[in-house]
Amino acid sequence: MSTSLSTGSIESGKTPHFRYLDLVMAFFVVILVTSNVASSAKIVDLGFSVAGIRLAFDGGTLLFPLSYVFGDILTEVYGFRASRRVIWTGFAALAVSSLVFLLLCFLPADTEWESYAGSAAYDAILGGMSTGGIALASLAGYFAGEFSNSVLLSRIKVLMKGRLLWVRTIGSTLVGELLDSVVFVFIASLTGVFGWELFASLVLTNYILKCAIEVLMTPATYIAVSRLKKAEAVDVYDVGVSFNPFKAA
Repeated sequence: MSTSLSTGSIESGKTPHFRYLDLVMAFFVVILVTSNVASSAKIVDLGFSVAGIRLAFDGGTLLFPLSYVFGDILTEVYGFRASRRVIWTGFAALAVSSLVFLLLCFLPADTEWESYAGSAAYDAILGGMSTGGIALASLAGYFAGEFSNSVLLSRIKVLMKGRLLWVRTIGSTLVGELLDSVVFVFIASLTGVFGWELFASLVLTNYILKCAIEVLMTPATYIAVSRLKKAEAVDVYDVGVSFNPFKAA
């Protein structure tokens, strides 16, 4: 079971009522879905290169790293089991949004809308989110990155006995974001969403920006974690917890 070293202990077989867990989960899911749309909507080019690699990135890069910040907060405060549930909730939200965009691909278009927007534009941007490209890349990258981030943070917390929060938030993000960026860009390129000539620049830029945002958000993470632990009267240490991402309980 998860053990708590706070004023509120978690007894085996009982699910505590948390005041803010649902709110954190809601923000987490909104960030995921919005960044997924932004990823397909626009590729940003900063206009310069690093080591010969052009710094271009998909629009979701600016927002998606916040999901790791919320993921860190979830695991640090509520433990891996709660985080696992939230991660799967986000996964389901991404899948549902992709199915909606897929359905819209097959529905007949309004004539007036075709004159100023058109199905071709929709298929090129939002349609790609549901036809195997961005959808598959996002789900695979998200699964690999979020779970590795949560597991690492949880394990490091126990090993370090709760000290140096910044070490585990940044350390777990370095691994999680790397897996997420490589898997996402690889599958998106493999399915034709991005050209292979952009592979190196997208992976590099995605990784650098995501990790930089995590580092910059560290003070805010400290504040959020501290206040939530006090408000919820809980500080979960995952001792003897199964880190199997497919375990239901």
